[in-house]
Order: sequence, then C-alpha cells, then structure tokens
Amino acid sequence: MKGFKGRYNGIAKTNKRMGENLDIVITGANGQLGKELERRLGQFHTVVSLSKKDLDISEKEEVYKKITQLEPHIIIHAAAFTAVDQCETDRSKAFEVNSLGTGYVSIAANMVGARVFYISSDYVFDGNKQFPYLEEDVPNPQSIYGISKWIGEQFVLSINNGTVIRTSWLYGHDGKNFVKTMLELAKKNKEIRVVNDQVGSPTYVNDLAETISHLFDKKNGIYHVSNAGSCSWYILAKAIFEEAGFDPNLVKIITTEEFGALAPRPHFSVLENKALLRERVQIPRPWNEALKEFIRKEVCHD
Repeated sequence: MKGFKGRYNGIAKTNKRMGENLDIVITGANGQLGKELERRLGQFHTVVSLSKKDLDISEKEEVYKKITQLEPHIIIHAAAFTAVDQCETDRSKAFEVNSLGTGYVSIAANMVGARVFYISSDYVFDGNKQFPYLEEDVPNPQSIYGISKWIGEQFVLSINNGTVIRTSWLYGHDGKNFVKTMLELAKKNKEIRVVNDQVGSPTYVNDLAETISHLFDKKNGIYHVSNAGSCSWYILAKAIFEEAGFDPNLVKIITTEEFGALAPRPHFSVLENKALLRERVQIPRPWNEALKEFIRKEVCHD
C-alpha cells in the first residue's frame, strides 16, 4: 500500500470518496463477514485481509507494527472472540480480544491517519425494550461478550473518532452459523427444539458488507445495520426448513430457560436503522428475502 499520511490533531480522517480506490485492511479475515468483505471490496479497492495468523490483535506491539507498515486509509475491524458462552468462562480472552485489542487497533489507526469501522453487536443491549433499539439508546450489556464489545465501542469512538456498526444474528456462506446448522439438521428429518422467546433481526453478511461499503464517505458515529424486520429463532428455523423444502413442523418451541445456555441473551434486540436513513443509505432488504437468496445459493452450491 502507498499509505495515507494525512492527520488532523491525532484524529483519523478519510479524505477520499467512496468511488475512489482506498487502501483497506480487514481484520478477522477468516470469518464469514471478513471473507465477504474481501470478495466485495477487492473489486474496487486495494484490500489486505488479516487473519489471526497474520495479526493477533491482543498483542499491542504487533498491531502497531503491522498497521504502520500497511498504512491503510480504512480498517474494518471484524476480528472478535464471538463464542458467547465461552466468553463467560474465558473472560480474560474476551476482554483482551474484544476490548483491549480494539483499543490497540484504534491507536494504530491514529498513527497512520486511518478510520476504523468496528463491527459490534446487538448484545450490547439488555433486551428489555419492547420496540427497536436506536443508535442513541444507552447500552446495558448482560453478558461478558456484550460488555467486552461495548468497551470496544468506547475505544473506537473516543480514541479514533471512528464508526461503530452494530449488527445482529449474522449468517453467510463461509464458516458456521445458525442458518447453515439448521440446514444440516433438517437433512436428518428429526425434531429439533429452538427458542421462541428471543427476537432479533437475522442479517445476511452479503447485505451487511454492501452497506458497509456505502458508509465510507458518511459521518463517523454509530450505525445499526441489519436486515429489515424481525423474528424469533424459532420462526427463523421454521422459515429455513420451509424455504429449503423440509418439513417446518419438525421445529418445536423451547424457552431460553429450558435451553439453558451459560450466557444471558437479550430477549429483544431488534435494531432500528435510523442512522442509515439519516445518511440516505439504503436499509438492507427484509430478512426473509435475504434468507431466500442465501438458501438458493447454498443449495445450488451443494
């Protein structure tokens, strides 16, 4: 990369428009979002994708060295410790990766004048609200994962003056996720039990990646990015079975309490895309439309 030398009082800025070629670093490159970002952005920009093997974001000096070598305009920080239940038992790793690691990336970004786009989570909210969460709503995370991601948000906003992108219930063609798991279970033609008292917005990584690309020339701050509409995990599972041609009646209801997960989950974490509307960025399509496209591609691929 040629690098970007511009700095303004230690606060990163990007002075190129979205249509111009940008030098972009993606952390968490082996994740389902990282891979889709590389595919999509690599068509128009110079992209360096960093997996954990390429960059351990919990190692401060390693982060500083790598970012100053690459001198990107933009860092999309998708690397995270996302095993929600494991975060409860391995708290040090959760905070080292999701919190401190994000702080190191933010500081390194300032060293080269880069702007950070940090991928955060609906789990920063407690789930007690009865209607969609706005960007300005005060987070109240209930799990270690949620707390560690919220601290990461504070680092990005205070150190880098960057952009936080909260999303929810991600699925894509790479790696493991709920939708792919349901498709595999459906093939066994056996009953499965899925919680019906957690409501959120399933988000297709292809749509998330597309929306992120439209935020490069928008204001810094917090954005909620998820597919439109909402459902429970149970309703999502039934929709997956039905769309893929399996019997949706094989999906049975269970409560969160009965399921017995270690980490608490928000019962309602639907995200309102208010900031996207303000910046005149198109809101991702309804979740059921995105799901249909995903399943068609997944089935054809198989």
